[in-house]
Amino acid sequence: MSVELNHTIVHARDNRESAGFLADILGLEVGDEWGPFIPLATANGVTLDFATVPEESIITQHYAFLVSEAEFDTAYARVKELGITYYADPHQKRPGEINHNDGGRGVYFPDPVGHIMEIITRPYGGFPA
Repeated sequence: MSVELNHTIVHARDNRESAGFLADILGLEVGDEWGPFIPLATANGVTLDFATVPEESIITQHYAFLVSEAEFDTAYARVKELGITYYADPHQKRPGEINHNDGGRGVYFPDPVGHIMEIITRPYGGFPA
């Protein structure tokens, strides 16, 4: 069997709020509560399991999602509609811009606790030679 990422736990102040936020942006369905987790499944079978933890124990992380051009348009429009500050770069030096890395498009934006979410239309190194 090959190795695949199956799930990861995402710390949140409120697991429902954070799962719902990302589901709304990406057009995904929030799963049924399972123990302390609110799952959000992606198309490739990886699940983000949102867990409520004390705010002071949250260490912000980065989560990147590969999306189609149409999905990017929808998610990007939703980010703008919600008035979320977005960036073209992970260091947040280019606010209000998108990037065109590897011939695609990408943006970074914070979730409710400050995790940096990224949507890209091409994987890194995906620009044709």
